Amino acid sequence: MSTAATAARPGQVLADLLPASRVRDLALVLGGAALTGLAAQISVPVPGSPVPVTGQTFAALLVGTTLGARRGVSSLAVYALAGLAGVPWFADGASGIGVSFGYILGMILATAVVGALARRGADRSVPRTAGAMLLGEAVIYAVGVPYLAYAADLSASQAIAVGLTPFLIGDAVKAALAMGLLPTAWKLVKR
Repeated sequence: MSTAATAARPGQVLADLLPASRVRDLALVLGGAALTGLAAQISVPVPGSPVPVTGQTFAALLVGTTLGARRGVSSLAVYALAGLAGVPWFADGASGIGVSFGYILGMILATAVVGALARRGADRSVPRTAGAMLLGEAVIYAVGVPYLAYAADLSASQAIAVGLTPFLIGDAVKAALAMGLLPTAWKLVKR
């Protein structure tokens, strides 16, 4: 049995299985921000919507579940602040505040939610991972859609039509990927 497997216990997230240090935590936070920035470059325009489909939300939710709430929020805060400072790693190489910035704010909150759930074991089985991912997506939309309505001067129904509805199928696929990845990672750790 590996040391990681014997070290795994309730209340841990995957990142906790690495040897603890401040350097580890800093590397994980910066790595999570970079992963989110890279995933944001996987971007597909949605006809009629100012918001593209990206890998960004998937990365943000994985960062939250694997790093935990504290490090996950720190990662997404670094991602957001660097993007505001001009690093071109928001969707389509953008930076600064745009109409989709509310989704980034929502991702910060979502990492806190899924990270806290992961500490309670929500990433260790398929059904629980599905619930955590769906709740994380709901948090992202709860912030992103109203922000889109405000920033793009849309009615609530218009914002839902262009900022939520077209993304539901893609989000179901992202949740399914997470449902396969996270419980599998824990099974591998237990070996």
